[in-house]
Formats: sequence, C-alpha cells, structure tokens
Amino acid sequence: MNQTTFTVLLVEDEPATANRQQKMLKELAPEATILATLDSIESTVDFLENHATPDLILMDIQLADGISFEIFKQVEVGSPVIFLTAYDQFALKAFKVNSVDYLLKPLKKSELEAALDKFRRSRQTAPSFDWTKLADLMQQTESKKLNRMMVKVGSQIKSFEVEDVAYFYIEDKIVFAMLHDGSRYTLDNSLEQLDEQLDKQQFFRINRSMIISFKAIDKLYTYSKSRIKVKLKPAHDKDVISSTDRSPYFREWLNGQ
Repeated sequence: MNQTTFTVLLVEDEPATANRQQKMLKELAPEATILATLDSIESTVDFLENHATPDLILMDIQLADGISFEIFKQVEVGSPVIFLTAYDQFALKAFKVNSVDYLLKPLKKSELEAALDKFRRSRQTAPSFDWTKLADLMQQTESKKLNRMMVKVGSQIKSFEVEDVAYFYIEDKIVFAMLHDGSRYTLDNSLEQLDEQLDKQQFFRINRSMIISFKAIDKLYTYSKSRIKVKLKPAHDKDVISSTDRSPYFREWLNGQ
C-alpha cells in the first residue's frame, strides 16, 4: 500500500547520529522527503522562518548552542515534533500529555517505526501543542541538574560531588570521570546522558568523546580549521581538541555567553 508523501526536518548536532537517522527514515518511510538536516537553534529558526513548514520534525533536545525549546520561543512551530533525548524517566509523562512523541537515544529502529506510524495515523487531526508546558518542563529539568554521583569501587560504593570532576571522557566504549585530585572512576552513564544533566555553565562537551569542566582548563592553543586545543589539569593522555562544529560554541562558552 502506497503511503501519502510527507516532508521531514531533522535537527541533530551529532553528524553520526544524524546520518543514522537519515538511513532509518529512508528505510522506514521511503515516502518521506528530508528537507534539511540542521544542527543548531539558530539554523533551525532561520529555516522555519524562510521555508515551507515541514510535515514532521525530528529534534534533539540538547543542541550545540543550547536547549532546542528555545526554537519555540523564537518562531512559531506548526509541525508535529518527535523529540530525541537521553532522559529516561520524568519527562515522559509531560511529553505524552502534550501529544508529542519522545524517544530515547540511542534511537532504536522499532521505536522510530512506531512513532512514524503514530504520525501517519494522526495526520488528519491537527495536534494541539502547549509549548509553555514544555518550557516549564525544561525549567524543572534545570532544577534537577546532576550535583552528586555514586560509583561502585570493588565491593564499596563511593559518592562525590560533580563539581569535583575535571572532565568526563569515553575510551574503549567505557565512560570515565577524572576528578581534580587525579582520581578516576568508571561510570554507567553515557556521555549523552551526562551532557543533558550537567550544568552548562560549568561543563562543555568539546567533542564526541569528552566533556570538560571550565575549572580543569589550564591552557588554550589555536589549532587548525579554527579549532582549539586544550591543556587540562589533571592532564589527559590524548590531545584534547574541540571539534570543528563545536568550536564556535566553545568560544562563546569560554566567554560566558
């Protein structure tokens, strides 16, 4: 049975994740046309102001230049939205109440397929979105920032303050927390989850494999392609370099913007 065609706008700041979403969409919804893949609040607002309204938007909550709900404060969004996030509990009810689909990252094909089927069934009924409630949700989220962590060390359990962490990084698919005192702990959290929950004033995801604390920065150096090389304390055993797409936002973050 032929499906009615529809257009999709992707908003995702991780290139690898965006590519995976594109492949999934082409497989699960061959009738869909991807209008664009955008990676920031600014580019999304510009697109929505100057192009036809997409039939559907797939949108990551945490973008390189901020929380995606800022988009709805700057431009009217008339499209159904499937939000992608690393949150796994408290947001679910609020998203469902507002008739917005909410999928966990990493995105599973079966879950995207179900969300697309729901979208197809509901296209005849114009959804009513209450973005103010979602904005309130984000305020609640901000108040639930991660302040303390608990880890297992052998048969013992240790707890430490997040402000004591110099940086988080992933190595061989394992996430570590390096504390200012040189202690290192293995975490169950993913970098995506940490990026969602950490205080954005104090921590910045400088590239796909590392989140650094402002307090851990020792020295900064210019690097090729407008990137920035960072010397950390405690020192990291690999070069720490801002990714090309995050470098402009890293500069803004360093300036306190």
